[in-house]
Parts: sequence; structure tokens; C-alpha cells
Amino acid sequence: MSKTTVSAPANIAFIKYWGARDLDRAMPMNPSISMTLTECVSHCTVEVLDGEHDEVWLSEPDGNFGQPTSAFVRRVVQQLDNLRAWAGSREHFRVATRNNFPSSAGLASSASGFSALTLATLGALGKRNTPPEELSRLARLSGSGSAARSVLGGYVEWPAGGTTQESCHAVQLAPASHWDLRDVIAVVEIGAKTVSSREGHQRAPTSPYYGKRLELLPRRLEAVRAAIEAADLARLGPILEEEAVDLHLIAMSSHPPIFYWSPGTIAVLRAVRELRQEGLHAWATMDAGANVHVICDPESEDEIADRLAALPAVGYVIRDGAGDGPDDETPHLF
Repeated sequence: MSKTTVSAPANIAFIKYWGARDLDRAMPMNPSISMTLTECVSHCTVEVLDGEHDEVWLSEPDGNFGQPTSAFVRRVVQQLDNLRAWAGSREHFRVATRNNFPSSAGLASSASGFSALTLATLGALGKRNTPPEELSRLARLSGSGSAARSVLGGYVEWPAGGTTQESCHAVQLAPASHWDLRDVIAVVEIGAKTVSSREGHQRAPTSPYYGKRLELLPRRLEAVRAAIEAADLARLGPILEEEAVDLHLIAMSSHPPIFYWSPGTIAVLRAVRELRQEGLHAWATMDAGANVHVICDPESEDEIADRLAALPAVGYVIRDGAGDGPDDETPHLF
């Protein structure tokens, strides 16, 4: 019997993953670049069972564990099947998972969740020392492309090696210690979004602006890599906002359209512009959801967090930043 627990963080994409060549295998249309976080994490415990079926448990709001939805169980078991096939194993598992931040709210909970599941399962099989590139590829098989980035810390590009199944993995551009960037997350909605990211990926090519974004991405990717290398927020910030607006422009102009923004999103974006006008280094980005990540330097973090928390539309803020990636030194959930 072997039991392993891993905590894995979410990430925030600077260049977005939006649209896929093969959605089931998370083969993207374009490379993406993200910053791995440190405070928004998923914890997952995986234990080898003697039985013939997997058990899947999910943390309830009261802290206890209960049976998740059948759709969630299917996704978890499908990833367990992927990992069993890769390892040549017939083991079955008991899985328990818990997030410390809102799930399915556009905050990359699938990235942290499936990254943690993948790493904990490999640990239970005695294969946790698998090379990072292969860990990224295996996490990607969950169908969460962002999970391919969350297995690595710092600043990450995915894919960077190519477009085949074997080369479609993430690489670290720089460790978290290279650049102490902060992420103040303004939480304006905690409920699950009505249109999943998976559905958004499927609809993306129906937008008349989708092809134009793909044309612009090589320049943006080059600029973001250079900004990370130089640790230059003034160069990075405008691209962050440009990319975020483009993702939501494409979502809103897809067929049928998807409206992830809420009135709170607009209020936070307006506040970020005002903060910049006052001389603070604050730049906004959003994934597929209403909540807003405000990327800033350490000197501006306190003021930004206080100002955003005071907005009537903001329920609370999460103060996060660049992190080192998954942690194996985590207490078991059961």
C-alpha cells in the first residue's frame, strides 16, 4: 500500500491558451506563457487500493469529504486510466482532493487540481522522479492544458518543444526567484461559471477575430519572453491586458457568444486604470471567468490590495505571486 499527497498551485496565463487542435488531448493552437502561483493551491492524496474500483472524494464547503458529481469522477478516473496505461499498472486508487480557492470560477482550479492528481498518482506508483517534461506531458493528458504548466514553478511556456504528442510539454523560462512579481486577485464571483473553458475552446474558432489573434501571437510571445528575461513590468503589462481583452473579445464574438465578464469585472478594470494613473504599477488580466488578476510589483501590492478590497463589487482579494511549483511535503488528506 502506498499513499502520496501533493499540493500543486494554479497559474495565471500572460499569453492565453484558447482554442485547441485536439481538445481531448489538450493539443493547443498556440503556445502560452504563465506565472505559477503560490497561494492558490489544490491538495490531493492518492492511495493504492486492493479493490477493483477507484474511489474519488472531493472536499465539501464544510471541510468534510463527499461524493463529487459523476462528471468530475469521470474526468478523474480517465486521468487515472491514462497514468495506469503509461506506467503499465493495474492498480486502483482512493483519491481525495481539496482546493483552498474557488473552483470552476476562472481561477485555474483544473490546472492545479489535475496537476496535483497526476503528481500524487505517480508518487503512489513510485514514479514521482519522472523528468519534468514528462510530468508536464502526463498532466496535459487530463484534458486540462493549463495543468501542463502547473507542474513547473516560476515562469512557464507551453508547448515550447513542438506540436507532437511527445513534444507538447511545458518548459520553465525562469524560476520564481528570477522575478518577484505579485498577483492581487479581485474575486467578484465565486460560483461556477455557466460556460466551461472546454466549451469556450470549442467555440473559439467561430469568432471572426480568432484568426487575427493567431497572427498577432508570435510578436506577443517574443515580447513576453523578453519582458520576463529583463524582469520589466512596464513591457509586460500592456501585453497582459491586450491578451486578456482579446480572449474575452473572442469569447463574446463566438457562436453562440460567451459572456464571462460581470459588472464587478468592469469595476475592477476601471480601478486598475485609475491606480496606474496615480503611478502604481498595476496591470489586469483575466482567464475564462469574471475574476481579475492584477499583476504588480511588491512595492505596489499593499495599496492595490486595499483599494480593490474596498470596491463594493469585490467580495475579497487573494494576495498571490510567483511560486516554486508543486510541494510533496504536504499532510495527507485522509
